[in-house]
Amino acid sequence: MLFLLSPSSTSSLISLSKSLSLQTLKKFHPLSLLSTMSINMTTHAFAGNHTRSKTPKSISAFSHTSALQSLKSILLGHTHEPPSPDFKVLPFRKGRPLAGSTGDPGPKWHLGWLSLGDCKSVLEKFEVNLSEESLVYLGSKPEEDVVYWGIDVSEANSLVNELGSRGLCFVELRTLMVATDWGDDRAMGELAVAGHARALLEWHNLSRFCGHCGAKTVPKEAGRRKQCSNELCKKRIYPRVDPVVIMLVIDRKNDRALLSRQSRFVPRMWSCLAGFIEPGESLEEAVRRETWEETGIEVGEVIYHSSQPWPVGPSSMPCQLMVGFFAYAKSLEINVDKEELEDAEWHSREDVKKALALAEYKKAQVTAAAKVDQMCKGVEKGQYNLATDFNVESGELASMFVPGPFAIAHHLISAWVNQDDGLNGVEAQVKQLSGSVSNL
Repeated sequence: MLFLLSPSSTSSLISLSKSLSLQTLKKFHPLSLLSTMSINMTTHAFAGNHTRSKTPKSISAFSHTSALQSLKSILLGHTHEPPSPDFKVLPFRKGRPLAGSTGDPGPKWHLGWLSLGDCKSVLEKFEVNLSEESLVYLGSKPEEDVVYWGIDVSEANSLVNELGSRGLCFVELRTLMVATDWGDDRAMGELAVAGHARALLEWHNLSRFCGHCGAKTVPKEAGRRKQCSNELCKKRIYPRVDPVVIMLVIDRKNDRALLSRQSRFVPRMWSCLAGFIEPGESLEEAVRRETWEETGIEVGEVIYHSSQPWPVGPSSMPCQLMVGFFAYAKSLEINVDKEELEDAEWHSREDVKKALALAEYKKAQVTAAAKVDQMCKGVEKGQYNLATDFNVESGELASMFVPGPFAIAHHLISAWVNQDDGLNGVEAQVKQLSGSVSNL
Protein backbone atom coordinates (compact mmCIF):
# COMPACT_ATOMS: atom_id res chain seq x y z
CA MET A 1 0.00 0.00 0.00
CA LEU A 2 1.33 3.45 -0.93
CA PHE A 3 0.42 6.83 0.50
CA LEU A 4 -0.12 9.58 -2.09
CA LEU A 5 0.53 12.97 -0.53
CA SER A 6 -0.09 16.59 -1.26
CA PRO A 7 2.55 18.96 0.15
CA SER A 8 0.05 20.28 2.68
CA SER A 9 -0.62 16.80 4.04
CA THR A 10 3.02 15.75 4.48
CA SER A 11 3.44 16.97 8.06
CA SER A 12 0.08 15.49 9.07
CA LEU A 13 0.99 12.11 7.69
CA ILE A 14 4.37 12.16 9.41
CA SER A 15 2.61 12.76 12.73
CA LEU A 16 0.13 10.00 11.94
CA SER A 17 2.92 7.62 10.96
CA LYS A 18 4.70 8.21 14.27
CA SER A 19 1.53 7.45 16.18
CA LEU A 20 0.91 4.12 14.44
CA SER A 21 2.15 1.02 16.16
CA LEU A 22 5.23 -0.74 14.81
CA GLN A 23 3.07 -3.80 14.14
CA THR A 24 0.84 -1.73 11.83
CA LEU A 25 3.76 -0.05 10.04
CA LYS A 26 5.35 -3.42 9.28
CA LYS A 27 2.49 -4.08 6.87
CA PHE A 28 3.97 -1.48 4.53
CA HIS A 29 7.23 -1.77 2.65
CA PRO A 30 9.48 0.85 4.29
CA LEU A 31 11.35 1.80 1.13
CA SER A 32 8.12 2.32 -0.79
CA LEU A 33 6.82 4.52 2.03
CA LEU A 34 9.97 6.65 2.06
CA SER A 35 10.24 6.98 -1.72
CA THR A 36 6.62 7.95 -2.26
CA MET A 37 6.71 10.55 0.49
CA SER A 38 10.04 11.97 -0.67
CA ILE A 39 8.59 12.87 -4.04
CA ASN A 40 6.31 15.43 -2.39
CA MET A 41 8.84 17.10 -0.11
CA THR A 42 9.44 20.85 -0.25
CA THR A 43 10.93 21.69 -3.63
CA HIS A 44 14.62 21.99 -4.41
CA ALA A 45 16.15 25.01 -6.13
CA PHE A 46 14.99 25.27 -9.78
CA ALA A 47 11.90 23.17 -8.98
CA GLY A 48 8.43 24.45 -8.07
CA ASN A 49 7.97 26.67 -11.13
CA HIS A 50 4.76 28.62 -10.42
CA THR A 51 4.21 29.40 -14.12
CA ARG A 52 4.01 25.69 -14.98
CA SER A 53 2.10 24.25 -12.04
CA LYS A 54 -0.96 23.62 -14.23
CA THR A 55 -1.22 23.20 -18.00
CA PRO A 56 -4.02 25.37 -19.43
CA LYS A 57 -6.49 23.74 -21.82
CA SER A 58 -5.87 24.51 -25.49
CA ILE A 59 -8.97 26.73 -25.64
CA SER A 60 -7.72 28.87 -22.74
CA ALA A 61 -6.22 32.27 -23.52
CA PHE A 62 -3.28 31.23 -21.33
CA SER A 63 -2.37 28.11 -23.34
CA HIS A 64 0.64 28.14 -25.63
CA THR A 65 -1.67 27.73 -28.65
CA SER A 66 -3.88 30.73 -27.90
CA ALA A 67 -0.97 32.85 -26.64
CA LEU A 68 0.95 32.22 -29.88
CA GLN A 69 -2.01 33.33 -32.00
CA SER A 70 -2.34 36.53 -29.97
CA LEU A 71 1.41 37.10 -30.26
CA LYS A 72 1.26 36.80 -34.05
CA SER A 73 -1.56 39.34 -34.27
CA ILE A 74 0.28 41.83 -32.09
CA LEU A 75 3.60 41.52 -33.94
CA LEU A 76 1.88 41.81 -37.33
CA GLY A 77 0.08 44.95 -36.16
CA HIS A 78 -3.37 43.44 -36.63
CA THR A 79 -4.43 44.69 -33.23
CA HIS A 80 -3.59 47.84 -31.31
CA GLU A 81 -5.43 46.87 -28.16
CA PRO A 82 -3.37 45.96 -25.06
CA PRO A 83 -2.94 42.19 -25.04
CA SER A 84 -5.12 40.20 -22.69
CA PRO A 85 -3.62 38.32 -20.99
CA ASP A 86 -0.61 40.59 -20.50
CA PHE A 87 2.62 39.37 -22.11
CA LYS A 88 5.89 39.60 -20.16
CA VAL A 89 9.29 38.83 -21.74
CA LEU A 90 12.50 37.72 -20.01
CA PRO A 91 15.64 38.44 -22.09
CA PHE A 92 18.73 36.21 -21.85
CA ARG A 93 22.24 36.96 -23.00
CA LYS A 94 24.78 34.15 -23.26
CA GLY A 95 22.76 32.02 -20.88
CA ARG A 96 22.30 34.82 -18.33
CA PRO A 97 18.85 36.13 -17.43
CA LEU A 98 18.10 39.81 -17.05
CA ALA A 99 17.78 40.70 -13.36
CA GLY A 100 17.46 43.67 -11.06
CA SER A 101 17.83 44.27 -7.33
CA THR A 102 16.04 46.01 -4.51
CA GLY A 103 17.66 46.93 -1.21
CA ASP A 104 14.77 47.09 1.25
CA PRO A 105 15.48 45.82 3.86
CA GLY A 106 18.47 44.02 2.25
CA PRO A 107 19.58 43.26 -1.31
CA LYS A 108 17.11 40.96 -3.04
CA TRP A 109 17.25 40.15 -6.72
CA HIS A 110 14.29 39.84 -9.09
CA LEU A 111 13.95 38.89 -12.75
CA GLY A 112 14.00 41.75 -15.26
CA TRP A 113 10.68 41.16 -17.02
CA LEU A 114 9.84 43.55 -19.87
CA SER A 115 6.44 44.17 -21.37
CA LEU A 116 6.10 42.88 -24.93
CA GLY A 117 5.81 46.43 -26.26
CA ASP A 118 8.85 47.60 -24.30
CA CYS A 119 10.90 44.62 -25.43
CA LYS A 120 9.92 45.23 -29.06
CA SER A 121 10.84 48.93 -28.98
CA VAL A 122 14.17 48.31 -27.23
CA LEU A 123 15.20 45.64 -29.73
CA GLU A 124 14.11 47.71 -32.75
CA LYS A 125 16.22 50.58 -31.42
CA PHE A 126 19.24 48.34 -32.02
CA GLU A 127 17.90 46.96 -35.32
CA VAL A 128 16.94 43.58 -33.92
CA ASN A 129 13.68 42.19 -35.27
CA LEU A 130 11.29 40.67 -32.75
CA SER A 131 9.45 37.73 -34.34
CA GLU A 132 7.25 34.90 -33.13
CA GLU A 133 10.09 32.44 -33.78
CA SER A 134 12.46 34.30 -31.46
CA LEU A 135 10.16 33.97 -28.46
CA VAL A 136 9.54 30.81 -26.44
CA TYR A 137 6.51 30.20 -24.24
CA LEU A 138 7.46 29.81 -20.55
CA GLY A 139 4.06 29.42 -18.92
CA SER A 140 1.38 31.60 -17.38
CA LYS A 141 -0.26 32.83 -14.18
CA PRO A 142 -4.00 33.09 -14.93
CA GLU A 143 -4.71 34.59 -11.51
CA GLU A 144 -2.52 37.57 -12.49
CA ASP A 145 -3.62 37.62 -16.15
CA VAL A 146 -0.02 37.12 -17.37
CA VAL A 147 1.70 34.93 -19.97
CA TYR A 148 5.50 34.69 -19.81
CA TRP A 149 7.96 34.46 -22.71
CA GLY A 150 11.73 34.10 -23.01
CA ILE A 151 14.07 35.44 -25.67
CA ASP A 152 17.79 35.16 -26.43
CA VAL A 153 19.29 38.60 -27.18
CA SER A 154 22.95 37.55 -27.22
CA GLU A 155 23.57 39.22 -30.57
CA ALA A 156 22.41 42.64 -29.38
CA ASN A 157 25.58 43.80 -27.60
CA SER A 158 24.47 47.42 -27.22
CA LEU A 159 21.45 46.23 -25.24
CA VAL A 160 23.61 45.83 -22.12
CA ASN A 161 24.11 49.58 -21.66
CA GLU A 162 20.50 50.37 -22.54
CA LEU A 163 19.13 48.03 -19.88
CA GLY A 164 21.90 48.98 -17.46
CA SER A 165 20.54 52.50 -17.38
CA ARG A 166 17.37 51.00 -15.92
CA GLY A 167 19.24 49.23 -13.12
CA LEU A 168 19.07 45.86 -14.89
CA CYS A 169 21.89 43.54 -15.94
CA PHE A 170 22.47 40.01 -17.19
CA VAL A 171 23.52 37.83 -14.26
CA GLU A 172 25.08 34.38 -14.26
CA LEU A 173 22.46 31.84 -13.17
CA ARG A 174 24.88 30.21 -10.71
CA THR A 175 25.29 33.56 -8.94
CA LEU A 176 21.52 33.94 -8.66
CA MET A 177 21.33 30.38 -7.36
CA VAL A 178 23.67 31.15 -4.46
CA ALA A 179 22.09 34.58 -3.88
CA THR A 180 18.58 33.17 -3.51
CA ASP A 181 17.15 33.14 0.01
CA TRP A 182 16.03 29.54 0.52
CA GLY A 183 13.13 30.66 2.71
CA ASP A 184 11.83 33.24 0.22
CA ASP A 185 9.07 31.64 -1.87
CA ARG A 186 9.06 34.49 -4.37
CA ALA A 187 12.80 34.26 -4.99
CA MET A 188 12.65 30.47 -5.25
CA GLY A 189 9.87 30.75 -7.81
CA GLU A 190 11.85 33.30 -9.83
CA LEU A 191 14.86 30.99 -9.81
CA ALA A 192 12.75 28.10 -11.12
CA VAL A 193 11.42 30.26 -13.97
CA ALA A 194 14.92 31.44 -14.87
CA GLY A 195 16.22 27.87 -14.83
CA HIS A 196 13.45 26.60 -17.08
CA ALA A 197 13.92 29.49 -19.51
CA ARG A 198 17.68 29.02 -19.68
CA ALA A 199 17.35 25.29 -20.36
CA LEU A 200 14.79 25.84 -23.12
CA LEU A 201 16.67 28.68 -24.84
CA GLU A 202 19.98 26.82 -24.72
CA TRP A 203 18.28 23.76 -26.23
CA HIS A 204 17.00 25.94 -29.09
CA ASN A 205 20.57 27.14 -29.74
CA LEU A 206 21.80 23.54 -29.83
CA SER A 207 19.09 22.19 -32.12
CA ARG A 208 19.32 24.54 -35.09
CA PHE A 209 19.75 21.67 -37.53
CA CYS A 210 18.04 18.32 -37.96
CA GLY A 211 20.13 15.42 -36.72
CA HIS A 212 18.55 13.15 -39.34
CA CYS A 213 19.01 15.07 -42.62
CA GLY A 214 20.97 18.19 -41.64
CA ALA A 215 18.35 20.73 -42.74
CA LYS A 216 17.46 23.76 -40.62
CA THR A 217 14.86 23.38 -37.90
CA VAL A 218 12.02 25.79 -37.15
CA PRO A 219 10.26 26.39 -33.81
CA LYS A 220 6.77 24.97 -33.36
CA GLU A 221 4.14 25.18 -30.63
CA ALA A 222 5.45 28.51 -29.31
CA GLY A 223 8.97 27.11 -28.95
CA ARG A 224 7.95 23.95 -27.07
CA ARG A 225 9.38 21.82 -29.86
CA LYS A 226 11.13 22.16 -33.24
CA GLN A 227 10.62 20.57 -36.63
CA CYS A 228 12.86 19.90 -39.62
CA SER A 229 12.20 22.33 -42.46
CA ASN A 230 12.92 19.65 -45.09
CA GLU A 231 9.54 18.65 -46.60
CA LEU A 232 10.85 15.11 -47.15
CA CYS A 233 11.90 14.79 -43.52
CA LYS A 234 9.79 16.95 -41.17
CA LYS A 235 11.30 15.21 -38.16
CA ARG A 236 9.88 16.40 -34.84
CA ILE A 237 12.45 17.39 -32.22
CA TYR A 238 11.66 17.83 -28.52
CA PRO A 239 13.74 19.34 -25.71
CA ARG A 240 16.21 16.80 -24.37
CA VAL A 241 16.63 15.91 -20.73
CA ASP A 242 19.97 14.54 -19.50
CA PRO A 243 19.38 12.41 -16.36
CA VAL A 244 22.19 12.29 -13.80
CA VAL A 245 22.33 10.06 -10.73
CA ILE A 246 23.80 11.63 -7.60
CA MET A 247 24.34 9.40 -4.59
CA LEU A 248 25.52 9.49 -1.03
CA VAL A 249 27.35 6.20 -0.51
CA ILE A 250 26.98 5.05 3.12
CA ASP A 251 29.01 2.62 5.23
CA ARG A 252 26.34 1.42 7.67
CA LYS A 253 28.66 -0.60 9.88
CA ASN A 254 31.10 2.21 10.61
CA ASP A 255 28.59 5.08 10.34
CA ARG A 256 30.46 6.87 7.56
CA ALA A 257 29.68 8.46 4.21
CA LEU A 258 31.82 8.52 1.08
CA LEU A 259 32.51 12.05 -0.17
CA SER A 260 34.60 13.05 -3.16
CA ARG A 261 36.45 16.01 -4.62
CA GLN A 262 36.86 17.11 -8.21
CA SER A 263 39.70 19.32 -9.39
CA ARG A 264 37.24 22.09 -10.31
CA PHE A 265 35.90 22.30 -6.73
CA VAL A 266 36.80 25.26 -4.55
CA PRO A 267 39.30 24.38 -1.78
CA ARG A 268 38.03 22.16 1.05
CA MET A 269 34.69 21.37 -0.61
CA TRP A 270 33.52 17.73 -0.67
CA SER A 271 30.36 16.39 -2.27
CA CYS A 272 28.48 13.30 -3.40
CA LEU A 273 29.40 11.06 -6.31
CA ALA A 274 27.45 11.65 -9.52
CA GLY A 275 27.34 10.55 -13.13
CA PHE A 276 25.24 10.45 -16.28
CA ILE A 277 22.91 7.54 -16.96
CA GLU A 278 23.92 5.45 -19.96
CA PRO A 279 21.48 4.07 -22.56
CA GLY A 280 19.88 0.82 -21.54
CA GLU A 281 20.49 1.02 -17.79
CA SER A 282 18.21 1.65 -14.84
CA LEU A 283 18.75 4.38 -12.28
CA GLU A 284 19.88 1.83 -9.69
CA GLU A 285 22.33 0.28 -12.15
CA ALA A 286 23.77 3.70 -12.92
CA VAL A 287 24.33 4.35 -9.19
CA ARG A 288 26.22 1.07 -8.78
CA ARG A 289 28.23 1.46 -11.99
CA GLU A 290 29.30 5.07 -11.38
CA THR A 291 30.29 4.33 -7.77
CA TRP A 292 32.38 1.34 -8.85
CA GLU A 293 34.03 3.17 -11.77
CA GLU A 294 34.99 6.25 -9.77
CA THR A 295 35.92 4.76 -6.38
CA GLY A 296 36.05 0.95 -6.66
CA ILE A 297 33.32 0.68 -4.02
CA GLU A 298 30.66 -2.00 -4.59
CA VAL A 299 27.11 -0.86 -3.80
CA GLY A 300 24.15 -3.03 -2.85
CA GLU A 301 20.91 -1.41 -1.66
CA VAL A 302 19.89 1.83 -3.43
CA ILE A 303 17.14 4.09 -2.02
CA TYR A 304 15.58 7.05 -3.87
CA HIS A 305 15.59 10.39 -2.05
CA SER A 306 14.49 13.24 -4.37
CA SER A 307 15.27 14.92 -7.69
CA GLN A 308 16.32 18.39 -8.86
CA PRO A 309 16.39 20.16 -12.24
CA TRP A 310 19.93 21.44 -12.83
CA PRO A 311 20.09 24.06 -15.62
CA VAL A 312 23.45 25.53 -14.53
CA GLY A 313 25.64 22.93 -16.18
CA PRO A 314 27.52 23.43 -19.47
CA SER A 315 25.54 25.02 -22.31
CA SER A 316 25.94 21.75 -24.22
CA MET A 317 23.89 20.02 -21.49
CA PRO A 318 21.33 22.61 -20.34
CA CYS A 319 18.56 20.23 -19.27
CA GLN A 320 20.13 18.03 -16.61
CA LEU A 321 17.92 16.29 -14.06
CA MET A 322 19.68 15.23 -10.87
CA VAL A 323 18.14 12.07 -9.37
CA GLY A 324 19.30 11.60 -5.78
CA PHE A 325 19.85 8.32 -3.91
CA PHE A 326 21.27 6.80 -0.76
CA ALA A 327 23.54 3.90 -1.75
CA TYR A 328 24.77 1.37 0.82
CA ALA A 329 28.31 0.04 0.40
CA LYS A 330 29.12 -3.68 0.23
CA SER A 331 32.89 -3.04 0.12
CA LEU A 332 34.98 -0.35 1.81
CA GLU A 333 38.40 -0.15 0.13
CA ILE A 334 38.65 2.97 -2.03
CA ASN A 335 40.41 2.94 -5.39
CA VAL A 336 40.00 6.42 -6.92
CA ASP A 337 39.85 6.89 -10.69
CA LYS A 338 42.11 9.94 -10.97
CA GLU A 339 40.70 10.82 -14.40
CA GLU A 340 37.29 11.33 -12.81
CA LEU A 341 38.08 12.50 -9.27
CA GLU A 342 40.82 14.29 -7.39
CA ASP A 343 40.11 12.30 -4.24
CA ALA A 344 37.49 10.31 -2.32
CA GLU A 345 37.41 9.57 1.41
CA TRP A 346 35.17 8.09 4.07
CA HIS A 347 33.93 10.78 6.50
CA SER A 348 32.36 10.05 9.88
CA ARG A 349 28.89 11.34 10.67
CA GLU A 350 30.30 13.58 13.41
CA ASP A 351 32.85 15.19 11.08
CA VAL A 352 30.20 15.88 8.45
CA LYS A 353 27.78 17.19 11.07
CA LYS A 354 30.47 19.56 12.32
CA ALA A 355 31.15 20.77 8.78
CA LEU A 356 27.45 21.49 8.27
CA ALA A 357 27.29 23.37 11.57
CA LEU A 358 30.35 25.53 10.89
CA ALA A 359 29.75 26.40 7.24
CA GLU A 360 28.17 29.85 7.00
CA TYR A 361 25.75 29.27 4.12
CA LYS A 362 23.72 32.34 5.03
CA LYS A 363 26.85 34.46 4.80
CA ALA A 364 27.53 33.13 1.30
CA GLN A 365 23.94 33.89 0.28
CA VAL A 366 24.10 37.46 1.61
CA THR A 367 27.47 38.04 -0.10
CA ALA A 368 26.13 36.80 -3.43
CA ALA A 369 22.99 38.93 -3.07
CA ALA A 370 25.18 41.98 -2.44
CA LYS A 371 27.20 41.11 -5.54
CA VAL A 372 24.04 41.02 -7.67
CA ASP A 373 22.97 44.36 -6.21
CA GLN A 374 26.33 45.92 -7.13
CA MET A 375 26.24 44.50 -10.65
CA CYS A 376 22.74 45.86 -11.26
CA LYS A 377 23.91 49.28 -10.06
CA GLY A 378 26.88 49.20 -12.42
CA VAL A 379 29.48 48.79 -9.67
CA GLU A 380 32.61 46.84 -10.57
CA LYS A 381 31.83 43.31 -9.46
CA GLY A 382 35.39 42.33 -8.56
CA GLN A 383 36.28 38.82 -7.51
CA TYR A 384 33.88 36.52 -5.69
CA ASN A 385 35.45 33.58 -3.88
CA LEU A 386 32.83 31.19 -2.54
CA ALA A 387 35.35 29.32 -0.39
CA THR A 388 36.17 32.36 1.74
CA ASP A 389 32.51 32.69 2.73
CA PHE A 390 32.49 29.34 4.51
CA ASN A 391 34.59 30.42 7.48
CA VAL A 392 33.77 29.88 11.12
CA GLU A 393 32.92 32.97 13.15
CA SER A 394 36.40 33.05 14.71
CA GLY A 395 37.81 33.72 11.25
CA GLU A 396 39.41 30.30 10.95
CA LEU A 397 38.81 28.27 7.82
CA ALA A 398 36.43 25.34 8.17
CA SER A 399 38.39 22.14 7.58
CA MET A 400 35.76 20.98 5.08
CA PHE A 401 32.33 21.95 3.82
CA VAL A 402 29.68 20.56 1.48
CA PRO A 403 27.61 22.34 -1.19
CA GLY A 404 25.00 24.78 0.08
CA PRO A 405 21.21 24.37 0.32
CA PHE A 406 20.82 25.23 -3.37
CA ALA A 407 22.21 21.77 -4.32
CA ILE A 408 20.60 18.36 -3.93
CA ALA A 409 23.94 17.07 -2.61
CA HIS A 410 23.45 19.22 0.49
CA HIS A 411 20.09 17.64 1.23
CA LEU A 412 21.30 14.10 0.68
CA ILE A 413 24.15 14.72 3.12
CA SER A 414 22.12 16.62 5.74
CA ALA A 415 19.32 14.02 5.65
CA TRP A 416 21.86 11.29 6.45
CA VAL A 417 23.60 13.36 9.13
CA ASN A 418 20.37 14.16 10.94
CA GLN A 419 18.75 10.73 10.85
CA ASP A 420 18.44 8.83 14.12
CA ASP A 421 20.04 5.39 13.87
CA GLY A 422 18.87 4.54 17.37
CA LEU A 423 15.60 3.38 15.78
CA ASN A 424 15.24 0.33 13.61
CA GLY A 425 13.20 -0.78 10.62
CA VAL A 426 10.20 1.27 9.57
CA GLU A 427 10.44 3.56 12.63
CA ALA A 428 13.89 4.68 11.44
CA GLN A 429 12.55 5.31 7.92
CA VAL A 430 9.74 7.50 9.27
CA LYS A 431 12.17 9.35 11.55
CA GLN A 432 14.57 9.90 8.66
CA LEU A 433 11.74 11.19 6.49
CA SER A 434 10.69 13.69 9.14
CA GLY A 435 14.25 15.04 9.29
CA SER A 436 14.49 15.21 5.51
CA VAL A 437 11.32 17.27 5.19
CA SER A 438 12.32 19.73 7.90
CA ASN A 439 15.83 20.15 6.52
CA LEU A 440 14.74 20.61 2.91
